[in-house]
Amino acid sequence: MKYFKFLLFCILIFLNNSLSADEMFDLGKKIFYGKGNCSSCHVLSDSLSDEGVGQNLNKIKPSIERIMGAVNSGIGVMPSYDGVLSYDEIDAVSFYVYESVK
Repeated sequence: MKYFKFLLFCILIFLNNSLSADEMFDLGKKIFYGKGNCSSCHVLSDSLSDEGVGQNLNKIKPSIERIMGAVNSGIGVMPSYDGVLSYDEIDAVSFYVYESVK
């Protein structure tokens, strides 16, 4: 079931987005470091971030749905990025984190 959800997510992204998986990963990484400022709080081995104020993403290995929900709505002290990031940017950073921790 987990793989079906991920496959469905990928199909929807690729139908609605002209970016390849590599381009989406790279965009997500830029957002993680830049506009999203995720690396200031979250540990993620691919990004070499080691701040650790927020959840260690390598340890919790969140699902794509959990990542998107947290970015869209916020969670705990993490603010919502709805309106800060575009839908494409939220998709890209979610894809980047998911691919980096699986």
